[in-house]
Amino acid sequence: MKPEAGQAGAVRKPFLRISDLTKMFGTFAALRDISLDIYEREFVCFLGPSGCGKTTLLRAIAGLDIQTSGRVEQAGTDISALPPSERDFGIVFQSYALFPNLTVKKNVAYGLQSRKATRAEIEARVAELLVLVGMPEQGDKYPAQLSGGQQQRVALARALATSPGLLLLDEPLSALDAKVRVHLRHEVKELQHKLGITTVMVTHDQEEALTMADRIVVMNQGVIEQVGTPLEIYRDPQTAFVADFIGTMNFVPGVVQGPGRVRVGQLDLTCQIDGLSQGTDVTVAVRPEDILVPEGKPVSENAFDARVGDMEFLGSFFRADLVAEAMGEHSLRADMSINIVRRLNLKQGDMLPVALPAERIRVFPGQ
Repeated sequence: MKPEAGQAGAVRKPFLRISDLTKMFGTFAALRDISLDIYEREFVCFLGPSGCGKTTLLRAIAGLDIQTSGRVEQAGTDISALPPSERDFGIVFQSYALFPNLTVKKNVAYGLQSRKATRAEIEARVAELLVLVGMPEQGDKYPAQLSGGQQQRVALARALATSPGLLLLDEPLSALDAKVRVHLRHEVKELQHKLGITTVMVTHDQEEALTMADRIVVMNQGVIEQVGTPLEIYRDPQTAFVADFIGTMNFVPGVVQGPGRVRVGQLDLTCQIDGLSQGTDVTVAVRPEDILVPEGKPVSENAFDARVGDMEFLGSFFRADLVAEAMGEHSLRADMSINIVRRLNLKQGDMLPVALPAERIRVFPGQ
């Protein structure tokens, strides 16, 4: 990947550079020609389904699973063949991996002791880190006496103890219950921002990635599908896989009718079509929240009448199935605010006008 321009137009050099990285397990390719640049102070999430290669890539960066081919560089130094002990990183695992027979203080101090720091230095650093993760009074407790969230804070403090240049997080919040997970992800992000440490986190939770990452790396079957900011990934997915994996998406088959036009059923839609020729089979995608219900001036572009099918109440909005004769057998899911449903007094079986904004429609090759 090309270097990225900074705020003043200067080119930023990547802090972590992965080049043409492949990892084989026998005849199975867990990673295939992965290239990626990660910049200093960035928070990057590797996101994808189980088995996509995200944890294998993290372990290759850490040296825990040496790649079959390719390079890993950190701060301009080739670390491809270095053992984990000679790489500059701290790591937090899903399982916390705390020593059950050591107190919180001794768990946090473990890495410092191996680096032969003085006792006074160790005590000062441990005290500083426990304050940093909000546990200044818990130092003499053992892991079994802590909640899951507290154990994860200790694991984070231990990973940060040696002031590493890179922090690696392997699904660190997935073992926690939903409420604790939401709270802790904000704490982790704030801590990362405060320390300015370059961070790479593996997750399969799209909400986690969208709320925490500066950039998201979406992976599938050992390759990178797309890299971008959370907004770019959500609003402008480059492949049908990314569109389907991130958020909720409607998919309907269509056929390109010409420049800027695609037909779904008997409905001709205006939308952006990138280099696809007339007659090409495509998949048309639109998010439920992007389907409009015009209440004032009628919308002429991509407008049609639809019947309301099942309506699902989801707290702040309703998700409704829309069936349109013009679309044949294909239905759409639309998210409508409680206010719209209340104003229009919508109920199952009602007919209403809807519109699909051209700029919100995505078209992917193949059905």
